[in-house]
Amino acid sequence: MNRDIALNVPQPAPQPVPHPSARPVPQPPPPATPRPADSRAGAALTRPRRKQAYFTPARIGIYLFLVTAAMFFLVPLYVMLVTSVKPMAEIRLGNIFALPMAPTLAPWHNAWQAACTGLECEGIRGGFWNSVKITVPSVVLSIALGAVNGYALSFWRPRGANALFAVLMIGAFIPGQVMLYPLVRALAAVELYSSLPGIVLVHIVFGMPMMTLLFRNYYASLPQELFKAARIDGGGFWRIFFELMLPMSTPVIVVAMIMQVTNIWNDFLLGLVFAGSDNLPMTVQLNNIINTTTGERLYNVNMAATILTSLVPLALYFFSGRWFVRGIANGAVKG
Repeated sequence: MNRDIALNVPQPAPQPVPHPSARPVPQPPPPATPRPADSRAGAALTRPRRKQAYFTPARIGIYLFLVTAAMFFLVPLYVMLVTSVKPMAEIRLGNIFALPMAPTLAPWHNAWQAACTGLECEGIRGGFWNSVKITVPSVVLSIALGAVNGYALSFWRPRGANALFAVLMIGAFIPGQVMLYPLVRALAAVELYSSLPGIVLVHIVFGMPMMTLLFRNYYASLPQELFKAARIDGGGFWRIFFELMLPMSTPVIVVAMIMQVTNIWNDFLLGLVFAGSDNLPMTVQLNNIINTTTGERLYNVNMAATILTSLVPLALYFFSGRWFVRGIANGAVKG
């Protein structure tokens, strides 16, 4: 009987013998047992994220500072704008923040071509064109000379370059009032005092140190290998400057232009001293309009004339702000 039971037990099936050239079939690895750290990480990922508070004390402080700074600059501009379109009857009421009930552009018209600047009542338009005639050549020549000086001091290193650069840096920080009398005597000796070329020359002299520093720092940040490769190819001083350096100088030229236009257009002291009565810039004409004491003081005309005087720098910053930031980022004011 035991023999019959042994014969009825099923025997295991014979395993096939793998061929010698057959490759083993890879088996999937057993599932890994999650460790405590992995389980905590998975739980953290699946757990709903807690919403971060939007109004934190730091963020509230930043917004308060930005709003305060914006109000500091925008409130005077708002008062100037609303006052410039109010008739004098509303201005006499004393509420400077109120919107105009009967807005009018007559103050702007008077400020442009009818306001009195002393004995003449031709408005501020004459000063505008005088400022254009002063600003354009002064900006172009000062930037051109500053670019050439910065290029020479950065790459060519002529004899006495360090001494010249030190003199220019000293000149950049000397107050303009110290040099007024020597410049008056020098321009009078060459018969350029109280003339358009004289005031242009003065602005070029005062802008030369800063423009040289600006372009010198910008060119010093460029790779020296570019200059050396151009020299190996046979490039000379002017060819390298016009064909290599100047095309790469767009950011720093925009920065220099914004700085020079702003400084020269807003200048009052140099224009008053050196321009002469026939070439008074817009800022001097604005001062004459505001300080004219004949008749009633027209605050709306004064505000309109002030806004007209500042339109050119504001428009320049508005349309060139992107280039200004790019010039700063590219090293135009580093050094």
